[in-house]
Amino acid sequence: MDTKSALDKQSKQDVVELLYSNSFGSIMINFILASGIVFTFDNPLTAEAKVKWWLVFVVVLVARLADSLIWKKQLKNAVYNNEIAIYRFIIGLLATCILWAFYCVFIVNQVELLELTFIVVIVSSMAGGGATILAAHKTAAIAYSFIILVPFSVSLLLSDEKSMSVIGLLGLALFVVLFFSAKKSAHFTKQAILWKNENAILVNSMEEEVAIRTRKIYELSNIDPLTELYNRNAFLTDLVQRIKHDTDNNRSFALLFIDLDGFKKVNDSLGHEVGDSILRMSAQRLVAICPNNGFLCRWGGDEFLLVTDHAEEINTKQFAEKIIAKLSEEYVIDNTRIILSATIGISIFPEHSINGTFLIQWADMAMYSQKKSMPATAGFFDQRLYQKVQQERRLKESLFKAIDNNQLYLVFQPIVTSSAHDLVAFEALLRWNLEGQIISPVEFIPIAEQYGQINKIGIWVLQQACLIASTWPKSISVSVNVSVIQLQDAGFIHSVETALKEAGLEPERLHIEITESVFAQNIDSIIDRVKSLQQRGIAVYIDDFGTEYSSLCIIQDLSADVVKIDKAFIDKLETNGFAIVKAILNIARALNYRVIAEGVEHKSQADILKSLGVDCLQGYYFSKPIKQPKLSEYIASKLNRLKSTETRIQR
Repeated sequence: MDTKSALDKQSKQDVVELLYSNSFGSIMINFILASGIVFTFDNPLTAEAKVKWWLVFVVVLVARLADSLIWKKQLKNAVYNNEIAIYRFIIGLLATCILWAFYCVFIVNQVELLELTFIVVIVSSMAGGGATILAAHKTAAIAYSFIILVPFSVSLLLSDEKSMSVIGLLGLALFVVLFFSAKKSAHFTKQAILWKNENAILVNSMEEEVAIRTRKIYELSNIDPLTELYNRNAFLTDLVQRIKHDTDNNRSFALLFIDLDGFKKVNDSLGHEVGDSILRMSAQRLVAICPNNGFLCRWGGDEFLLVTDHAEEINTKQFAEKIIAKLSEEYVIDNTRIILSATIGISIFPEHSINGTFLIQWADMAMYSQKKSMPATAGFFDQRLYQKVQQERRLKESLFKAIDNNQLYLVFQPIVTSSAHDLVAFEALLRWNLEGQIISPVEFIPIAEQYGQINKIGIWVLQQACLIASTWPKSISVSVNVSVIQLQDAGFIHSVETALKEAGLEPERLHIEITESVFAQNIDSIIDRVKSLQQRGIAVYIDDFGTEYSSLCIIQDLSADVVKIDKAFIDKLETNGFAIVKAILNIARALNYRVIAEGVEHKSQADILKSLGVDCLQGYYFSKPIKQPKLSEYIASKLNRLKSTETRIQR
C-alpha cells in the first residue's frame, strides 16, 4: 500500500473512532432529554402522541446503542470497514435528529409557552453540541444542525404569534452561525487528523528506516559479506555466551579451526573472483554439514571456525573427517574443476581451556602442526604441542635480542684435502647459548626465517666469519652458509662486500654455501646472485647435494664451484651410497666442479672417498666444530705437521 492510500485509510479510521467515541454519551443524553420532555409536561391533547413518539425514539436509540456495541467489538478485533461504519453511524444520527425535528414541528402549536421554551433550549443546545461533537464529519455536523433547527425555526417563524416568530428567526440565525462554526470545526478536525496521521506515517517510516539501518549495521558488524556467515566479532561474542552456558550446565564443546589446503595457489593462479566463489561454496558446504547446536564463522582468509558439542574424542574426530571429505569434493566454477582439501585443528572446552581466545589459539596451533605433518587430516591440541609452541615463542622473543646480548657465537669445522688431510678451509657454524642451553640451528634458523630475523643474523655471521678468517694464514679460507631468504634480499651482495671490506679479507678466501632449496625459488634471480659473487672472486658451494630440488639442467646453468655430498650418502657409503657418491663425482667432473664430502666419521670412509677421487673431506673423523679460542692452536698444529712433512720429503 502506498503512502497516500495508507493516509486516507487511517484518516477515515480516526473519523469513525471520533464519531463512535461520543455515541454512548449522546445516546444517553438523547434518552434523558426525550423522556424529560415527554413525561414532564402533562398535556392530555398530546400525551398519547408523545408516548408513541417516545417509543419510536427509544427503538432508534437502542438500534444506535447496538450499532455502537458492534463497532466497539470490531474495534477490539480490528476487523471493521471504515466506510460501512460511517454510513451506519450517520443513518442512526439522521434518524435521531429527524425524530427530534418531527416532534418539534408537531408540538409547536400544541404546547404552552413554558414547554415550548424548554424545547427551544434543548434543541438549541443539541444543535450547538452536535456542531462540535460531530466535527470529525462535516456533512453529518451540518445536517444534524439543519434538521434539528431549520424545520422547527420555520414552523415558529410562520406562527401567528410575534414572539414565536422572533424565536423562529433566532433559530434560523443560530443555524447560520452553527453552519459556519461546523464548517470551521470540521476543517480544523480534518487537518488535525491529517497531520496526526502524516506524523504517524512519517514516524513509522523513520522507524522502518531505523530498523533497516540497524539491521544493516548489525550485518556489517556481525556478518561476513562474502560468505554470510558470522564474522570474527560476532563469533567471539557468541563464544563467550556458549562458554557461560556450558559452564553452568557442566557440558563440553569442541572448537574446530578449519583451513583450506591449496587455496592460495588457486586464488593466485585463477584470480580472486574464483577464490571468492570457492569461499562462498565452502561456507555453504559447512552450513549444510553443521549441526543445529553448532555455530560457525569465517575467521579470515580461507579459515573457518566451528563450535559443536563434544562427547567423545572419536565422535569429534569423525565429524571433522566428514567436514574434510565434504570440502574435498570438487568445485566446478565456469567449467573449471578445482580440487582442494582442508586441515582441521581441534581444541576442547573445558579440557584445554575455559578461555575463548585460548581455545581458538590452541585449535590454530593444532591445525598448523597437522598441516606440517599430515595435511588434509584433523588433529587435537595436546600438552606436547603446547610445550613446543611455548618453546618456539620463547625462542622467537629471545632471538630478537640474541645479538645484542652476545648469545650468538661461531664454531668452525675443518675442511681438509682427501690426499694428505691438509687444512684448506673452515666451515663457520652458528651456535646460540640461551641461558646456558645450546640451541641447535636446526631449531632456531626456521624461526629466524619465519619472523624476519634471518637477514640480520646472516649479516652478523658474515661479518664475524670474515673478521675471524682475516687472522688466519692466507692459505685457509672460510665458508659461510647462506639461507634462501638472504640470497633473495636485494642488499645481499652489498652486505658481502661490506663484510669483506671491514675485515680486510680477500674475496677468494670467502666461500658461500647455498642449499638445494634455493632451486625451488626464482632460479633466474638466484643464478644472477651466484654470478655476481663469482665475479668478485667468491666461490659458491652447493650444500647437501642430491637431497632436495636440484636437476642436471639447473646445476649446469648455475655453474657453482663446489658441490658438497650430504652426510646421508656418506653414512651408507659401504652399501648403496657408494653408487650415488660415484654418480655425483662423475657429474661434478663433467661440469668441472670440485667435490667435498661432509659427515666423514670413520677412516674407512675417508679411504674410500680418497680412492674415488673426492677433493676434500669434512667430518668428526678429522675434528668436531672448534670454538674460536682453540682455533689458533688447531691451525698451528696443522701447519707444524705440514712443515714436518715437507722437511721429511726434502731429506
